[in-house]
Amino acid sequence: MEALFSLVVGVLTASGIYLLLRGRTFPVIVGLALLGYAVNLFLFSTGGLNTHAAAVIGESFAPADPLPQALVLTAIVIGFAMTAFVVILAIRARGDLGSDHVDGQQGEDGDGPR
Repeated sequence: MEALFSLVVGVLTASGIYLLLRGRTFPVIVGLALLGYAVNLFLFSTGGLNTHAAAVIGESFAPADPLPQALVLTAIVIGFAMTAFVVILAIRARGDLGSDHVDGQQGEDGDGPR
């Protein structure tokens, strides 16, 4: 189970970094979201991957650690707010600059700054 979980976190991280290096704003936003999901899964795994652990102390010998769950819940809310902010910022930049390239350069398809 841990190997599969590590593989998923690694694939999400690699995909997020690959998309962050793209030249357009939408893949950068998706890359940031994937990287955020990878970090959330990593934080969640720090509490231990117990499949039959109780969430309440005293119900089992190895209860689940609530701290990583609280950290992930907080990170999900902050990540959603930041994604919404970055999407609005990208829409505004596209409207003002006339291009969705992250460096402001003109692309192959001829769209560029006015």
